[in-house]
Amino acid sequence: MTDSTTGAAAEAVAGSGMLAAFSEGLSRAIALAGQSTVAVHARHRMGSSGIHWRPGFVVTAEHTIKREDDITLTLPNGQTCGATLVGRDNSTDLAVLKVEESACAVADLSDSSTLSVGHIVLAAGRSAENGLSASMGVISAIGGGWRTWHGGQIDQFIRPDVTLYPGFSGGPLVDIQGRILGMNTSGPRHLALTLPSATVNRVVEQLAQRGRISRGYLGVGLQPVRLPAMLAQVLHLPQTAGVIVLSLEAGGPADAAGILIGDVLVSLGGAPVGDIADVYAQLGPEQIGKSLVAEIIRGGRQMQVTLRVGDRP
Repeated sequence: MTDSTTGAAAEAVAGSGMLAAFSEGLSRAIALAGQSTVAVHARHRMGSSGIHWRPGFVVTAEHTIKREDDITLTLPNGQTCGATLVGRDNSTDLAVLKVEESACAVADLSDSSTLSVGHIVLAAGRSAENGLSASMGVISAIGGGWRTWHGGQIDQFIRPDVTLYPGFSGGPLVDIQGRILGMNTSGPRHLALTLPSATVNRVVEQLAQRGRISRGYLGVGLQPVRLPAMLAQVLHLPQTAGVIVLSLEAGGPADAAGILIGDVLVSLGGAPVGDIADVYAQLGPEQIGKSLVAEIIRGGRQMQVTLRVGDRP
């Protein structure tokens, strides 16, 4: 055997050893995260996954909770136990369940702000039939804070390139040390999105204390609309878009302030409004009970209306 052949064989052995060690490390990471990953049974036929986030509290994806009574969990040891719904928030797709504190291990959480594009991550899920399951990928996109279509504030945009198999929604995103970075859920076009640990912590705290998330509301149905460029120029508007009022809740804040169906909202609280997200941005819990000046266009004329922000029922 030549020296070159011997060297190639040694490299191959070393390489396979590194791969074996890497593979074993991933297996250990999933096993560690799996100690706090449960199966949640709160809908017909297909369950979902959940995370024992803090002692006595399990988090899961809100959209998978189809019944609020007779919710059960399958624990990592295969046993089942009952769970009580503490609260749910569809704006962040988070639900919190109450269980016995000793049900299973509590999640070992990690700071998702340390993530970068390209980091290897794992998605975990659990079902009563198959036990713990996993998929692997990388972080494909990272961004700053963002607001969901329903007005929920998410601290960080995390898009992992992992497969969320049926029942994986509500399960954890796991780093290669086995620590949990956040909760996975299905985004637009069934792409995986991860709610970072900071967001989950905040929502769990509020739901555990109050059973719901307080958010401001105006009692209106809105839709984005384009403004004629000439009208925007005449009215000295900084944008050529606004939101039109399509419906009013009787007795709601907007109705009480004199808003009419067909009004076009172009500014709220001194900030331009070009989309519904701009309205949600002004309706955080700190705004409840406060007054906001809204600039509207009605019949081609610009006018101001003062609204008192309500507490969303």
